[in-house]
Amino acid sequence: MFVNYILSKIQNIFKTIYDKSFVLQKIDWFIGASIFLLIFFSTYAPSDNIGGFALLTILLTAVKILTKPKEKFVLSTGDKFLLVYFLLVLVSLAGSSLFYLSLKGFFKTLTYLGFYISFIHYLKDNKRMVKYILLALAICAVGESFVAIHQNFLSVSEISGWQDVTRLNPEEVMTRVYGTLKPYNPNLFGGYMLALLPATLVAIFLPLKNKHYKTALLGTIGFIITALAIILTGCRGAYIGLFLELVLLGFFTYRMLKPFYRKIFRFFTTIITAIAFFIVVTLPSLRARVFSIFAFRGDSSNSFRFNVYNSCLQMFKDNWILGIGCGNQNFREIYGLYMRTGFDALSAYNIYLETAIESGIFALLAFLAFMYSNISKAVKYITKRCNIKSIYLTITVVSLAGILIHGFVDTVFFRPQIQFVFWIMIGIIRVIL
Repeated sequence: MFVNYILSKIQNIFKTIYDKSFVLQKIDWFIGASIFLLIFFSTYAPSDNIGGFALLTILLTAVKILTKPKEKFVLSTGDKFLLVYFLLVLVSLAGSSLFYLSLKGFFKTLTYLGFYISFIHYLKDNKRMVKYILLALAICAVGESFVAIHQNFLSVSEISGWQDVTRLNPEEVMTRVYGTLKPYNPNLFGGYMLALLPATLVAIFLPLKNKHYKTALLGTIGFIITALAIILTGCRGAYIGLFLELVLLGFFTYRMLKPFYRKIFRFFTTIITAIAFFIVVTLPSLRARVFSIFAFRGDSSNSFRFNVYNSCLQMFKDNWILGIGCGNQNFREIYGLYMRTGFDALSAYNIYLETAIESGIFALLAFLAFMYSNISKAVKYITKRCNIKSIYLTITVVSLAGILIHGFVDTVFFRPQIQFVFWIMIGIIRVIL
C-alpha cells in the first residue's frame, strides 16, 4: 500500500527521536488514559468537552503512527466499506447547497471516524485492555443507574413534553428519568443505557468462567439495575431495544451452556419472562407506556414521528443520490422546506433515513455493509466457539443490536455519548477477529 510506504519513510526520519524518547515509547499509556477519560466524562460533560478527549486521542495516535517503527494501516473488508462511506460523505459535502453548515456536520463525522481508527490502533497493541474498557463502561452504567433510581424516587419533573398525557389517568403518568447526560433527555439516556447494558456482562461471565461466584453475583445486580434504569426512562425505543438485547443474550448464552445447564436456563428464563409480563400488566404507568407503542396514530408522539417520516421521505426522494450534506443544522434548514405546519423536527427520528437524506442511498448501503461485515463475522465466531473472545463478542453484538434497533425510531445515535460507545464496540470486534 502506497500510504504505508510513505509512512515508513516518515517513521525512519523520526526513528532516532523515537528510540531516545520515553514519552513516545510510552504513548499508548497516554492514548489509553484519554480513551478512559472520554468514557467517564461522557456521563456528565457537554458534547464539546467529550469531543475534546476524542481529538486528544486522535492527535496522540497520529504522533504514534508517524513515529513508531513498523506502524501501518491494514484495511479489513469492513474497513473498505467504511472508507467508501467516508468518500461518499465527502462528495455529499462538496455538493451541498449549504456547504458551511454541512462542513460542521462533516467535522463531527470525521472526529467519530478518527476516534475509531485511533481506538483500533490502540487496541491491537493492547488487547488485554478490552476487559478494562468494558468494565469502565459497566461502571458508568451502574453509576448512572443509581442516579436514575434516585430521580425516580424524587419524581423529577419533565423539562419538556416527554410524553402524551392527554388520554392518561394520573396514575398512568410515568416519571421519566434522564440521568446526568447533557442535554437532559430520557430518550438520550435510554439509548445510552441500552448501549452500556451488555458491558455489565463482563462482570458476570468472566467471574463465572474463573469460578468467582460472589463477583458474578455483584455483576448480576449491576445488570439488573441497569435494565431497571432503562425501564424508568420511559423510552419506548429503548424498550424495543432492551427486548431484542435480552432475546439475543438468551440465545447466545443458551448455545454456550452444557446440556444439563440448558434445562435450568430454560426454567429460569420462563419464570423471569412471566414475572416481567406480570409487572408490565400490573403497573399502570408502565403498562400505558408500553401499550402506547402499538397505538400508532392514537399517540401524539407516534403521530408526530409519522408526519416527520413523510416529510423526510420527500426530502430523500429529491436528494437520493448524494444527499443534502452532513449535520443536524443543515438538516433543519432544508427540512423547513418540506415539513408539515406545526411539525418542526431536529432530525428524521430514524438513523437510516437520516443517513440516506444527508449522504445519499449509496452512503447508507456502504454503512450497512460495514455493519453487516463486522457483526456477521462476530456472530459466526460466537456460535462456533466458547471462550473469552466469545464473551467479548457477545457483549459487543448485543450492544450494537440494541443501538441499531433503537435507531429505527430515534436519532440520539448521533449524540457523542452513544456514538463513541458504538465505535468502541465495533472497534473491539475489528481487533479481536
